[in-house]
Amino acid sequence: MLVRSGSAVSLSRQVQDTGGSSAVSKCSAAARGYIQDRFLRLLAGRRRRRAPLIHRGYYIRARAVDHCVQDFLLKTQSLPRTQILSLGAGFDSLYFRLKDMGLLHHTVVYEVDFPNVACQKATLIKGIKELSALVGDTGGEGLGAITFSGDDYKLLGVDLSELSELERTLEEAGLNNEIPTLFIAEVVLTYMENTRSAGFSSLAQRSDALIQWAAEHFPRACFLLYEQVHPEDPFGRVMQQHFRQLNTALHSLAQYPDCKAQQRRFLGKGWTECSVMDMNEFFTCCIPEDEQQRVQTLEPFDEYEEWHLKCSHYFVLAASKGMEPSWTPLSPSVTVPGPVGMAGSVSAAVCARLSGIPGLRRYGHHSVLIKPNVILTMGGFGEEDGQHCRVRNFHVLSKHAGHWEAVCVAQNIPDKRWGERLYHTVSCLSDTLALVVGGRTSPLSTGLGMLWLKFPKTCDASGPDDVAVELVSLQPAAEAAALRWRHSTTEITFKGEQYLFVYGGRSALEPVLGDWHFLHAPELSYTAIAVEGPVPESRHSHSACSWEGGVLIAGGLGAAEQPLGSVFLLRELEHGFQWQTIETHPPLVPRYSHTAHVHEGKLLLVGGVWFHAPSVPGVTVIDLMTGLCLNYGINVEHLEWPLMLHNHSSVFLPNEKKLLVIGGGGNCFSFGTHLNPEPVLLSLSSILTSH
Repeated sequence: MLVRSGSAVSLSRQVQDTGGSSAVSKCSAAARGYIQDRFLRLLAGRRRRRAPLIHRGYYIRARAVDHCVQDFLLKTQSLPRTQILSLGAGFDSLYFRLKDMGLLHHTVVYEVDFPNVACQKATLIKGIKELSALVGDTGGEGLGAITFSGDDYKLLGVDLSELSELERTLEEAGLNNEIPTLFIAEVVLTYMENTRSAGFSSLAQRSDALIQWAAEHFPRACFLLYEQVHPEDPFGRVMQQHFRQLNTALHSLAQYPDCKAQQRRFLGKGWTECSVMDMNEFFTCCIPEDEQQRVQTLEPFDEYEEWHLKCSHYFVLAASKGMEPSWTPLSPSVTVPGPVGMAGSVSAAVCARLSGIPGLRRYGHHSVLIKPNVILTMGGFGEEDGQHCRVRNFHVLSKHAGHWEAVCVAQNIPDKRWGERLYHTVSCLSDTLALVVGGRTSPLSTGLGMLWLKFPKTCDASGPDDVAVELVSLQPAAEAAALRWRHSTTEITFKGEQYLFVYGGRSALEPVLGDWHFLHAPELSYTAIAVEGPVPESRHSHSACSWEGGVLIAGGLGAAEQPLGSVFLLRELEHGFQWQTIETHPPLVPRYSHTAHVHEGKLLLVGGVWFHAPSVPGVTVIDLMTGLCLNYGINVEHLEWPLMLHNHSSVFLPNEKKLLVIGGGGNCFSFGTHLNPEPVLLSLSSILTSH
């Protein structure tokens, strides 16, 4: 082995630490029933309970690898011999699972990792009877880099970046270049730094050299790759920063930023077939519906945005050459979303006077215009008193002399827990009265009911300096309307009377709701009103806007945790209401966790989450007369931080044709929590006049 510099040794240690953390996360997912693997607990070492979002992330990773590996074994089961070469295997349990399932009758598994990792794993195997009994031991370990050797399992300690050393050790361990070979690289190659590699004339990435070496030296081979993708969108920037802070930068991302680039990479390095899916596509196309439902019900879960964003930033790739029949484990069963066409862009600018106010860094909150140029923001999760928590305080934003300012407003509230809620709605019924409907504390919450927010009649243009909070006493028939979150509450008119229309959402018992309730204002009495027409699919995290006395519902997340692209109008009739579908052209890109506003016959959808990476939703304008639907990106060149437009709130300022976006962001998988640090103004004048 070559002597490595101190900095290189330090870097390799950081990379190894990511493998240990991954093993602990997989072990936690297995303990909760996501992964069926009794060997992880034996190999992971320490135990730690991870969050449901982490469990889902490692479930989809393990499922993608297993899907491709078992497909390889199935396609080659009639052949006399095959082999699997796992690169950077760490403390993975793949061999033991396959052996236990009886799938290795004619297959030898080779695992390669840093020498000290391989030695640690070899010691573990020898010391745990359950593992050593499965693998057996021919006594071949200790021969150079071979740390463990069984009949069908070889564990090698080699630095992957040293290709000549890798090739020599594999040959010594018995690897046969002439038989079908599956290479596995599970979040490994991207950590390999750029260097001039032996045998390659140009400055190539070490990872590229390894990919090309495998294609050149193995006539019948398959390659399975699982890595990150899309580094430059807001989530990708947070992801990159996380790995940089760990001193484990993702070196492949700059050169291969998307799935198409990764596909071209392999086809250009000697592989003849290559298919690739991001993990949203894999979950939809390659996991049976009953298994999807099983996973979705294992634990209370309410981090849909972060789950789908994580899945859009990881991919699984299957490449092959010389295989008969061809190896195609990633054949999509549905049409893959294509890129979203943009009609232009809108500019984003920080609200200078609102910068540096911690209480506005939050998500899952709600903001409402309580009088001209006065906005109330309530609830959510964010920064308060120097820590991340559910936010109790109200904030009032008001405009003076052309500038927005914000103050934290004192609460007159009998029980502070009433104000600690996420994914609620706030409806302003007058300049002295607003209604809070629903919301949750945790995903186990049974619902938080309704609150009256009362403002003094004498408050000036700066807004109220005190908010009185009262718990609403509801009729039994109206209680169901309040016990939900991620719903909508919209003002409507029926026969000249004012009502609140509560629709959709989810609850602790139902992951998605499709019911609705008419509450007569202001006493909030439940009223039965006839509704006809096609009933919209159940949904939560949709948008709802008042329009012409009725309600416009757009997007949302459906029962299968898939974004919806439908737009419905609940229109007033003589004796009730009618659901009508609004056809858009081109069709609205499915999305959820967006906000919406209506202006002069146009529906404005702001932000959200969709499955069309690498673009992220900006502002979509739907002409409600013609159905024309145009998407606009957001120009963030004047922002110094990633702008995450989900779990945000927004207020439309019609006189200025601007949108004030407050908060937004969330927990970015294991990469940390990102909260948009400052409110942002989006200028819409150019797209509203030209549309």
